[in-house]
Amino acid sequence: MSRRSAVKKAKTPDASGIGPRQPCPCGSGKRYKACHGSAGGAVEVAVARPFEGLAGECELVALREFVPSGTAALPLAGHDREVTLATVLPMAAAALIRADGVAYVGLQVQTRSSDISRDLARAVRWVLTAEPGDVLPVVGPDTDAGDKPERLQDLVAIDAPLDATVHADFAWWMPEDSEPTGEVALSLERANSAILPTERVGPAAYWVDAGEKAHLRWVRPEPEEDLLAALARLHARGELGLGEGSRYAGSFRAHGLLVPVWDLDREPHAREWTEAVEQLGTRLDAALASLADEPLTSDERRARDGLLGRQITIR
Repeated sequence: MSRRSAVKKAKTPDASGIGPRQPCPCGSGKRYKACHGSAGGAVEVAVARPFEGLAGECELVALREFVPSGTAALPLAGHDREVTLATVLPMAAAALIRADGVAYVGLQVQTRSSDISRDLARAVRWVLTAEPGDVLPVVGPDTDAGDKPERLQDLVAIDAPLDATVHADFAWWMPEDSEPTGEVALSLERANSAILPTERVGPAAYWVDAGEKAHLRWVRPEPEEDLLAALARLHARGELGLGEGSRYAGSFRAHGLLVPVWDLDREPHAREWTEAVEQLGTRLDAALASLADEPLTSDERRARDGLLGRQITIR
């Protein structure tokens, strides 16, 4: 084979459509030919809804994507050690054991596989045997404890809700009566300076003060088609708002779920929106229930088309 032919062959995509010198879609950071494009390799298909089946799915999506400082006790099944899920850990670690023995697993971390649930399970397995002071910088395939990759669904009580707590800063990184030093101190200072005031105002519903205005981001568990139809029904009736000073802004998709967003007047305190969120939830549940017997009207279909135009996908 001539040199020109060899070069041409090396640049030709295989049946997957991925060129051998392109980054491997598994997220390993390697070129495709040195990873899943090698002999016997296989490209992993990204898991679109990694937390499906868990009662805490919506809270997991919120903590993973937009809550700045939050924690939640992980309801492990059959394990005595307490493990806490956290949005962000010092130096963006995947997991760590604090000096006082408290075990944390980070959610807003770099992943190296196509399945976030599997990466989290790897981190959980790591903290179950780690010692105080140990840090897991990045989770990867070498973190697997056994031959069969586990997922978060294999380790937790799937019917147990996730009780999320929002913090005003990242002081919980440190044990009580201790001061951060070195890189941890710098990481803590940077994290605290970037935080946006955030409060939980309902199940998987979070108020955030973004500066010029506030927002409500509400992770919903319903199938996207059904939720959009229910939102359109309320919009056509003029019932999609949260009251004075609110406006439906649109929605984004994250990990297989739809997250509607409202712009809010930032003057009222977050707790002042709690009742309005509850009332909207009641209206939304009624609209969802009505879909089985009442197809969308022409006005409602037009409203749905308008809502579709205000969607983006972030994961």
